[in-house]
Amino acid sequence: MIRTALALPVVSRTWTRIWQGISASRSAIYIFVILTVAVVAYAYQLRTHTIFACPADGYNADRYIAYCNGVNYADYEHGAFQFDLEPTVPDFVRNADVLFLGNSRLQIAFSTSATADWFSAVSTRYYLMGFSYFENVLFAEQLLRKIRPRARVYVINVDDFFDRYETTPVKAIWHDPEARHRYELKRLWQHAQETICKALAALCGHQAVIFRSRETGAYYTEGGEAGQHITPVSYDQAIDQNVVAGNTTAANNFLSEFTQGKCVILTNVPFVGTKIANAKAIAARLGMQLVTPDDLEGLETFDGYHLDRSSAERWSQAFFRMEGPKIRSCLDGGTPRS
Repeated sequence: MIRTALALPVVSRTWTRIWQGISASRSAIYIFVILTVAVVAYAYQLRTHTIFACPADGYNADRYIAYCNGVNYADYEHGAFQFDLEPTVPDFVRNADVLFLGNSRLQIAFSTSATADWFSAVSTRYYLMGFSYFENVLFAEQLLRKIRPRARVYVINVDDFFDRYETTPVKAIWHDPEARHRYELKRLWQHAQETICKALAALCGHQAVIFRSRETGAYYTEGGEAGQHITPVSYDQAIDQNVVAGNTTAANNFLSEFTQGKCVILTNVPFVGTKIANAKAIAARLGMQLVTPDDLEGLETFDGYHLDRSSAERWSQAFFRMEGPKIRSCLDGGTPRS
């Protein structure tokens, strides 16, 4: 070690280089840690907030994701119908012989083997054109005017359907100029998620996801089991005259525009607190009957709002036992309305 005139040691060039190397290594390690944290955080966001929060097992040539419970993905089906992002769907709706209208309760209740088997047995096309987010007649009217279906039978789930207000997805697609672009990106993300998650399933989460059939509109649900809470269906016998009056007016307007000369069947899928008295009162004011299997015991929901799979199978099977002959009669040119 070299000493100065004041007898102070001077660090050699070798030690200087060593110290510089250590400092550089620390900087590199720091940068590496920061980058690793950033990558992990981004991956976490992808895994929990985007379409990658959901499993990809339900894709096939007929199915796409209608809804994924990732915070930044959520609804796709509203935009898909509004912006024709699934090009084959309008033709399937247009050519259906029997068209089902309502919200996700109707979708779950009729997305069953009982439904598919009944229509297969009578060689008849059907389409389930219900939507999530408690969707109502306002959105249905806009789609029907655009698609112009040829259905001879309409099955309508009365509960909530004849309300007239813009749901959250409808507000976005009708009023947000960026909505179409966002839904187009959601469509592209489905292709990416299907490819990536089928190759590396661990990259996808287990949030609730709904796959939808292009041909029939049927739902296929996966994931979300941890959040399920099995609850028996129940019925509310109170009548809200304001709801009945408003829904009856909306129903009359809808039926006069879209179902003249068609058969219409009004039903009501049960859930926790089913507004059965309101539904019956609306049907009565329309001069129609409410057709709903009410003698089934042990029906349950998986979340308070939707029938679980076994209950949906039993309920839809009972529905077709009751209304199957009438549907066939209507398809053969029988008397309209129910």
